[in-house]
Parts: sequence; C-alpha cells; structure tokens
Amino acid sequence: MNVVNIAAYRFVALDDLSALRERVRERAETLALKGTVLLAHEGINLFLAGTRAATDAFMAWLREDARFAALEAKQSLSDTVPFGRLRVRLKREIITLRMPALRPVERRAPGVDAKTLKRWLDQGRDDAGREVVMLDTRNDYETDAGAFAQAVDYRIARFTDFPGALAADRARYAGKTVVPYCTGGIRCEKAAIYMQELGIEHVHQLEGGILKYLELTDGAHWQGGCFVFDGRGAVDKQLLPLPPLPSGERVGVRGHAGDGADSETASIDLSASTHPSSQPSHPQGDSPRVARGGEGAKATGAMSDRGRA
Repeated sequence: MNVVNIAAYRFVALDDLSALRERVRERAETLALKGTVLLAHEGINLFLAGTRAATDAFMAWLREDARFAALEAKQSLSDTVPFGRLRVRLKREIITLRMPALRPVERRAPGVDAKTLKRWLDQGRDDAGREVVMLDTRNDYETDAGAFAQAVDYRIARFTDFPGALAADRARYAGKTVVPYCTGGIRCEKAAIYMQELGIEHVHQLEGGILKYLELTDGAHWQGGCFVFDGRGAVDKQLLPLPPLPSGERVGVRGHAGDGADSETASIDLSASTHPSSQPSHPQGDSPRVARGGEGAKATGAMSDRGRA
C-alpha cells in the first residue's frame, strides 16, 4: 500500500482565511494531494491523501506557520487515493455544532491518551477508581460500523443533535469518568466543553480519537470497523480498508461521505473513487445495519452502556 492518508485538525484563531486558502490550495496541488481542507476563524481541519513524500512535505510546509507548528497528523494506508479531487473550503466552523459560545480556541477539557485509556478499560476503572463510561459522539451510521464495547450511543443523525440527547441524559454520568470519543478527536473538542458546562465533572476526551487509539494500541475494547469519511468506507483495527461484504457493498455509507459540515471531513468529493460501487448502498439518511463485531448480526439501534439495566 503506497497511498498515505492523513487527518489533522487544530483549533487556532485564523483571520487571513482567503489568503490562507489560496496558499494551501497551491501547495496541495503542487504535491498532487487530494482530499478536503476546511478553514474557519476557529481553525483548520484536513483529510488528504497522496504519496508519503507528498504528505510529509505538506505537513512540514504547514508547520512552518507558527499557528500550525503543533499540528499532528493521524496516518493510515491504502492502495488507492480515496478522494476524487482536492477541495479547500472556507466554513463558519471546522466542525458544525452551531453553539458559538463553545470555543476550543480558548479552552478545552482534559484529555486522555490512547494507552492510558486502554489501561483504564483493561482494569475496569480509571486511576482514581471511578467507573469509565465511553460516550460515542458520532452519527448512527458511523456507530453501526463499529464502536467501543458498551459505549453509550445516542443514535443521533447529526452532530448538532448531540447536545439535546446528552442534556436529557446527564444524570447517568454522576460520579463516573466519561470519555467522549469520535473518529479523529475534533467533535469531542466541542462535546467535552459542553459536557463540562452541563456540570458533568469527570470528562476526559480521547486524544486523537478512534484513529489514534487504533494506531497506538492493539485495538482492545474496540468492536468492528471505524467509519471514515472517504472512499474506503471503513478501516479495521490495523487502519487498513475493510474488504467488501459478501454482497459486494463496502462497510460504511458512500451516500454520507459528503454529508456537509456535520461530518469530520465536510463536502468530500468521491467522484473519482476507485471503489467498485459508485452509488450509496441505501437511500440518503437511512442508516446501514452493519454488525459491530462483523458477524452479520443487526445493530439494535438502542443506547447501550454498562450502567443501564
């Protein structure tokens, strides 16, 4: 596999968006990269693919700007580029929640790194002895592909539904350590702040999200695949593209891959994808029912966690 897929984000104040967009586009085009880069006053969010030399060169160039010096990329491999073209877009938010008072540029909740989280889950408690609850902040069609064992899943259709679902259920988290998680970590930057504002005391967002957890651990406690917003559909615990199902369909939903700013990689274009199926496997908005364990069983669609009867 000679295609490197990189994902990175950073909340940082940006005020030169138009000029920055042109510089980013020019550099990415020069390196023959494809994918999506989102720019907003609150920061940058990118998913790109190309040769290792090209992705390394792009990240090195980006880090020359002091605002992006601390930008870290999550990497995975594939045989083909899973994007149809390059898009560099200006947005109101790099991840849409429509709660402007939540400003990760100014503050963030404590984080927990992948290896520490695995240890907590192995021992069944955090270092203070509290029960650990994994909270999935992703959309229902993403959680159908895979999730942490016994995670709370609100079956939301879009990230903007998360605050309401959480507010109605906040009591369950009293006295527990709650770890919100998402694909790459960006949604949890806002979700974790909101949780703190609701009075949930022990919140630790998963640093780097699912992708970093799978990269740095053996994938223990993760069940199924990880949905990604590109032509791969989903990746396994080794961050390799999942093979097609017996039906020929990919795990994941091509119809959701360009799901606007609600997704972690908004408005991705897959028109030149090399995957065999170029159409959604089901109608837009209808969630797939791919078993988390990969055994062909249906997902129930119900919330589940170790604290519920």
